[in-house]
Amino acid sequence: MPDLEALRIMTKVARLYHSKGIRQTEIASRLGVSQARVSRLLQAAVEEGIVRTVVVVPDGLHAEVEEVVEERYSLTQVHVVDQLSDDDAEITGDLGTAGAALVSTLPLAGRTVGFTSWSRSLRAMVAELETVRQSEGTRVVEMLGDVGPPRMQHEATRATQRLADRIGGDALFLRVPGVVVSERLRQAVVAQDGHVQEALDALDALDVALVGIGTCEVDPPLVPGDNFFSLEQLAHAKACGAVGQVNLRFLDAEGVPVDTGLDGLVIGVSLHQLAATGRRIAVAGGRQKYEAVRAAVRGGWIDTLVTDLTTAERLRDEP
Repeated sequence: MPDLEALRIMTKVARLYHSKGIRQTEIASRLGVSQARVSRLLQAAVEEGIVRTVVVVPDGLHAEVEEVVEERYSLTQVHVVDQLSDDDAEITGDLGTAGAALVSTLPLAGRTVGFTSWSRSLRAMVAELETVRQSEGTRVVEMLGDVGPPRMQHEATRATQRLADRIGGDALFLRVPGVVVSERLRQAVVAQDGHVQEALDALDALDVALVGIGTCEVDPPLVPGDNFFSLEQLAHAKACGAVGQVNLRFLDAEGVPVDTGLDGLVIGVSLHQLAATGRRIAVAGGRQKYEAVRAAVRGGWIDTLVTDLTTAERLRDEP
């Protein structure tokens, strides 16, 4: 334990530096000691508890909730966004803004980036994304074929190209139905188009996946059976125990894949390919998607989550 005089000099140096804002060189000159001595005294003041570092979280950030959810579900990162209302459109926009801020920090040079272009929140993210960097060898590949009406397919194509432009990459499109009526038709569609096969092959080499999380319902503008599951197929999935899906692969409440017999109808990334991806990011929230988001994090299908405060608090408080 330092003596009283040692504590006194530590305190003096700490007050001059932290409270008065005086530089270490000036403190050294004033006290007639070396700058190295001042630096050691400041470190000793921390060790003795004279100086205590306090991190003040700004309003609108939820670091404690994020940390609890990260630890509970073994996630690499959680980003929680304040929602101003329960309106899904507003939540989607807020999540998109936060997702864009996250993606802008990722090292994507030379990487293969999987993108779920039908996801509203991911399209909102791309709309907010500014040009990040230019690099050769970067690819953006769609992880699912077309779902929904032509207008939605057009929006999906534009979002994929915009993402590729923003990160300086080339786009690989999957311009085929996302859901077909039979496995035989799926095989025929894939076999007859070299561009489709190129995109599907790229899914074996994903470095980053921007994952879509969905419910077991038909959310507008999707139409049952229009490059999407029918109402009967969705009812069957729920009867098998599905509570949600990632890229149209159904999961139960614990995040375990559900054997619905429908996987063979989907043209897109498989759960096996997704699990092999180095970074798996979801931008999703809202009341309707809670069970699906919970299933995705419980099953370990994503390692990074951008979501709203209500969803994060429910995940934190799960029994």
